[in-house]
Amino acid sequence: MVGTKKKGLFFRYLIAVVLLLIMIFPYIYMVLNSFSNWEQVDKTLFPTDFTLKSYEWLLGGGEAVIPRPWLQAFFNSFLVSASSTLLMMVSAVLVAYALAKIPFRGRDTINNLILFQMFFPAIILLIPTFLVIQKIGMYDSYWGMILPKAMSLWAVFMYTNFFKAIPETFIEAAKLDGANERQILFKVVLPMSKSITTVIFLFLFMERWTELLWDMLVVKSDSMLTLNVLLSQMFGPYGGYPGPMYAASVLLTLPIIILFLIFAKKFQEGMQFSLK
Repeated sequence: MVGTKKKGLFFRYLIAVVLLLIMIFPYIYMVLNSFSNWEQVDKTLFPTDFTLKSYEWLLGGGEAVIPRPWLQAFFNSFLVSASSTLLMMVSAVLVAYALAKIPFRGRDTINNLILFQMFFPAIILLIPTFLVIQKIGMYDSYWGMILPKAMSLWAVFMYTNFFKAIPETFIEAAKLDGANERQILFKVVLPMSKSITTVIFLFLFMERWTELLWDMLVVKSDSMLTLNVLLSQMFGPYGGYPGPMYAASVLLTLPIIILFLIFAKKFQEGMQFSLK
């Protein structure tokens, strides 16, 4: 009986390892080929000759390729993603706390509207939003990329549900100590929300970091391009150079991997709550 259980456990672990390798192999393949000698790129599954030529070519350009502003694009992506994520987090916290802990007329209606908007196809509002941004003079600017992404209804929904689960006794105790709503939010509620905050932050940052359509639509100057837009343009001049394309893909995914590794523990805790 014990031997049967051990065999079953062994096969479950084996299946899990195989599935994990299948999932991460594309990323491993991408990283290896980004450092691979150009003669081995896409020629073998596991290159043996490694070099930094693809990264040097990507950042400096080659004889037949016009150098592109990759470092500037990386900075643009970081600035836009960090700013948008910060605004989405702040706005979500403020709105969610009001919806969860402050009784007022029309609160249920607002909650229902948020749920409705979450299922509303965002692409329908793409052109109207673009026309508004163009009309107010924010076309081809950082603000044009940041402000339309300053609110996330998904983040509001997640925070609202979490705040509702916080016992009212904590809120009442803080009020008895003389705390106002702002102090309750930032000194009582938010410190208790670190795990779900990590989950929301990582998802919002990842979503904004990989945004392509809006950034492609609202920006035209090379100096304003984000990294993902620049990567989408590589298939023309860089189409015959797969090594630099792999290198660019690594640069695009690297910040997300680093953030996940830093906040992995809090992310797991937050996901456990969100799945309850």
